[in-house]
Amino acid sequence: MTNLELVLNMLAETTTTEISKVKEPNDFEKNKKIANEGGKIAGDARQKIEEKINKKVISFYRFNGLDNKK
Repeated sequence: MTNLELVLNMLAETTTTEISKVKEPNDFEKNKKIANEGGKIAGDARQKIEEKINKKVISFYRFNGLDNKK
């Protein structure tokens, strides 16, 4: 995962948290709607960045820092 991917993920999570604090959802469906709103904001930001840099933000690089040793 690249730095930009991490930042966009943090944007989605932080935005969702802030919307949730304001709207104070009390059930799963309301939480799900708020999560989609936060994700959409980050998704829109990703698309604008991709338009400006003229390339995809999402990479195939995956961090696997966990040691699978037993």
